Amino acid sequence: MTPLLAGGGPVIPNYGKATGCIANDNAFLCPKWVQEHWGDTLQPALVQHVYLTAIAVGIGFAIAFLCALAAHRFGWLAPPISVFTAFLYTVPSIALFQVLVPITGITITTIEIGLVGYTLLVLFGNTLAGLRSVPPDVIEAARGMGLTRLQVLRRVELPLAVPAIGAGIRIAVVTTISLATVAAYITPYGLGKPIFDGLQIDYHTEYVMAGLLAIALALVADAVLVLVQRSLTPWRRARA
Repeated sequence: MTPLLAGGGPVIPNYGKATGCIANDNAFLCPKWVQEHWGDTLQPALVQHVYLTAIAVGIGFAIAFLCALAAHRFGWLAPPISVFTAFLYTVPSIALFQVLVPITGITITTIEIGLVGYTLLVLFGNTLAGLRSVPPDVIEAARGMGLTRLQVLRRVELPLAVPAIGAGIRIAVVTTISLATVAAYITPYGLGKPIFDGLQIDYHTEYVMAGLLAIALALVADAVLVLVQRSLTPWRRARA
């Protein structure tokens, strides 16, 4: 019989216990928890959030851009498209996701359809406004130089509409980053997942850090888009 057993009494292994801010569930922000769970919780959620936003804004911009070109060419299309996109934008996000679930299931597709719908109003409106803001005399001068309608669109109207289009994309990106966190109510995906998880177990660090990452993502994305817009409109910098 070993000395431990001979002492009479069970042998209870000592695994230690959590110390510092991890042991305190009410800590506002625990750096140690962030360090330990960055690779398995926060970073994957951040990457998923970027993916959700990029797909939604990309598809939304493609749809809105084609609709804006059609409305610019055929003016009577603008009012019905505007009304439809405005209707989609006014539907509460949670309600829209729940309506889509019986059709597309509890999937990422459900989230993306909802997010794309919310981007259309801003992207369509800004693109159309940018195209319509080109001075008529500039268009007449381009046509007088022998440019075709397509060449005028590509060489004159679209470049001059870039500031308005860029502003619409910036608004759509920031809005989508925000709404994508709510989408985790339907599918645990993106930064919304650690936010909801942290709220359910009342662990402040998890949802606070996830919220800060969403804010930082929106700020960084907006700054990058500003730089891209400036690079695409060098004449504005020269005039300034």
